[in-house]
Amino acid sequence: MHEHNIQHWHHDHTFSQDQRKPGESRTLIVIAITAVMMTVELIAGVMYGSMALLADGLHMGSHAAALSITAFAYIYARRNARNSQYSFGTGKVNALGGFTGAVLLALFALIMAFESVVRLLNPVEIVFNQAIFVAVLGLIVNGVSVFILGVDDHDHDHDHDHDHGHGHGPGGHHHQHDHNLKSAYLHVMADALTSVLAIIALLAAKYFGYIWMDPVMGIVGAVLVARWSYGLLGSTSGVLLDRQAPEVLQREIRGILEADDDTRVTDLHVWSIGPGIYSAQIAVVGHNPLSASEYKALIPESLSLVHVSVEVHVCPDQEQAGH
Repeated sequence: MHEHNIQHWHHDHTFSQDQRKPGESRTLIVIAITAVMMTVELIAGVMYGSMALLADGLHMGSHAAALSITAFAYIYARRNARNSQYSFGTGKVNALGGFTGAVLLALFALIMAFESVVRLLNPVEIVFNQAIFVAVLGLIVNGVSVFILGVDDHDHDHDHDHDHGHGHGPGGHHHQHDHNLKSAYLHVMADALTSVLAIIALLAAKYFGYIWMDPVMGIVGAVLVARWSYGLLGSTSGVLLDRQAPEVLQREIRGILEADDDTRVTDLHVWSIGPGIYSAQIAVVGHNPLSASEYKALIPESLSLVHVSVEVHVCPDQEQAGH
């Protein structure tokens, strides 16, 4: 067989992972903003004696590191998209970046809780006016960062089996689960949350004498951040471990291939290989089955299956009847 004939059957495994994603540029901008604010809050927290403010600064600093991991994941996935060592492209680097960010979120929550308990047992004097000013400044910066990362309404946590069953055109049947961007988004949301809690605690301590509110709010923030971390760990680990795609997608594939009463799907594996894209291995059996290429052609682009293998079997009694 001539080489140019074989080339017709080859296909690309980049699946658009070589393209620069919007989240990459946004993340780099937020890293710069976060690093500057982190420095201001850490210095102010030490100078003015606020645990809530210091925790916010530490939180923001650690998130600058986490966001750097997010940026690295984007760049690595893009630059290695055509690396043949990756069987299905580098789409899962996105989930790996998100998973790493979720682990760091959990660690930061533990550090926040520990430091807050220590400060609860050993309270220190707080310089309220300056601390409140810096906390408000931190909240403004965090709000800007949340807007930058969340401007396209990217995910909204619709990572459940009820992913909207209606089509949205090619590649748009399911939400583009950019776990890497979601990780960055949750990190700056956590920063915004700790800024709000710091402001509440400092106001309560200044006007009502509730000094204990400062470390207590640190504990409350740690609990909420831990919950976000848990959710992101669940969604990203499912991608990394090749968890089956949402049930609604599996049902649609079965419904399409079994529309002809002669065909039955006997084995179906559908898993995510990148944000919003899936690979599938399908086995079908029938008395007079179609060819593998004909079955593949039945699956619409709107289901976002970018790599499909179909195994075709003839029903055993039909094989015997043919002898």
